[in-house]
Amino acid sequence: MVKATLHYYYDPLCGWCYAAAPLIHAAAELPQLAITLHAGGMMSGDARQPVSAALRQYVMTHDLRIGQLTGQPFGDAYFNGLLLDTRAVFDSTPPTLAILAAQALGSDPLAMLHRLQQAHYVDGLRIADTEVLLTQAMALGLDGEVFASELLRQGAEFAAHVGRSQQEMAQFGLRGFPSLLLEQNGVRQRLDFSEFLGKPEAFAAYVQGLLASPEMAGLVANAPFCTPQGCN
Repeated sequence: MVKATLHYYYDPLCGWCYAAAPLIHAAAELPQLAITLHAGGMMSGDARQPVSAALRQYVMTHDLRIGQLTGQPFGDAYFNGLLLDTRAVFDSTPPTLAILAAQALGSDPLAMLHRLQQAHYVDGLRIADTEVLLTQAMALGLDGEVFASELLRQGAEFAAHVGRSQQEMAQFGLRGFPSLLLEQNGVRQRLDFSEFLGKPEAFAAYVQGLLASPEMAGLVANAPFCTPQGCN
């Protein structure tokens, strides 16, 4: 029986969201907890960027830190392939639409996010390309034609979804991605995860303890996060 909801504010191109991915997956195994994804459009619209030497240097600094801190893998195809491909564009919109489409078609959106993160950070694929998105969808068992149609339909919903996410983030004082709100009995409060990066089992135990306790989580302290202006 679901007792609480973990609201996850994310972006598929956010490195610190990739760092937090094992925590989210561990929490998703808790039977009393539902996970709800809220995409924020970090690199959408005017914030989308072509791969360049400056972008490569910037993201690699954070990626190396993430790898050391969490053990999350980064593939050679990413570091020495995608990050050298000046024809590639980092655009949050297409992968976000793929996640929304997967959810609309009854597939687990968290599973799609995981596949896209792996495709990006490990396999060095262009997850802004429709062909890549179709391949990932079919690997999840979705029909390619149906998914492609739903992908187009979600394009009309994207601005509203991101707008709601950003409004909620502002309402609760969330500074960037990733951010978490734990909702119990209709009350949402920010959840600090910074001390658990690289420790998914400990994070799941922490959340389980919160579900069993009337006390809610404390305010976020020094959790790393990303915004359209950069990562800390």
